[in-house]
Amino acid sequence: MSTASINGCYLSSFSASKTSLTTPTLRPTTISARLATPPPPSSSSSSIPSLIQNRPVFAAPTPLVPTLGELQTTAEARAVQVKAQVGTPISEGIASSEAVERIKAGFIYFKREKYEKNPALYGELAKGQSPKFMVFACSDSRVCPSHVLDFQPGEAFVVRNVANLVPPYCQTRYSGVGAAIEYAVLHLKVSNIVVIGHSACGGIKGLMSIPDNGAVPTTDFIEDWVKIGLPAKARVKAVHGSAPFPELCTHCETEAVNVSLGNLLTYPFVREGLVNQTLALKGGYYDFVKGSFELWGLQFGLSSAFSVKDVATILHWKLY
Repeated sequence: MSTASINGCYLSSFSASKTSLTTPTLRPTTISARLATPPPPSSSSSSIPSLIQNRPVFAAPTPLVPTLGELQTTAEARAVQVKAQVGTPISEGIASSEAVERIKAGFIYFKREKYEKNPALYGELAKGQSPKFMVFACSDSRVCPSHVLDFQPGEAFVVRNVANLVPPYCQTRYSGVGAAIEYAVLHLKVSNIVVIGHSACGGIKGLMSIPDNGAVPTTDFIEDWVKIGLPAKARVKAVHGSAPFPELCTHCETEAVNVSLGNLLTYPFVREGLVNQTLALKGGYYDFVKGSFELWGLQFGLSSAFSVKDVATILHWKLY
């Protein structure tokens, strides 16, 4: 695995290709008006024509950002439009919706059965948090890690996204993930980072469905995001190329976890934690069809003198 550092981003053989983004520049519009000197009065009339004003004229520039009043007016107009479309007063529709009732009932149950029955736990959580785990999990509604692994409040600092992917270190892209890792490692002092894949992952299926001919993306965000896992797709196709598509997706679901674990090594504070033996990386796979869970860890030796390339070279995967 080759790596390079360009503009604060670690690029490696398993990193997604970067896309150049052009940020539009807003420039104020200046409109000037000049008062023309009126022609001398003709002999037939000594008065100034009524269309010419004998005073300066100023044209104000068009504001770039709408005023608060304009935004409120637009919002009110949109609300009236929606109300007319649904035929129901908006406030009444929301208040009586099943969604709100479900949320209310859920909180009432939590408050009665958990919060009020565990005053010591929630009293400690009111003072701060000190989780031992940072968990990367998929946004899929069927695989909540706190539910699957029975994490209690305060035990796990969780990041969920499509296909439970961890991008490589980059200060100009995917900074939300980088901020979460930095906060978990340097401030919360977590001792374990766990990346958990799962069965029937829609994000991985989307990754495996991307054409290899460089076709134009058909989504605004999804394809660009899941391409973080392209090295996993390439490996799966190289090793299991003749397998049926569903089987390829299953293989990629676990291989993408390994790619994310490798990407974690591109974060300097993660490598430092591994060198100092204050941090461990683990991969997991939850099969909700079979009701099973696998966990594996990294077995390797590190010294502070090793580069990202050296670390990747001595990386070994071991199931346990």
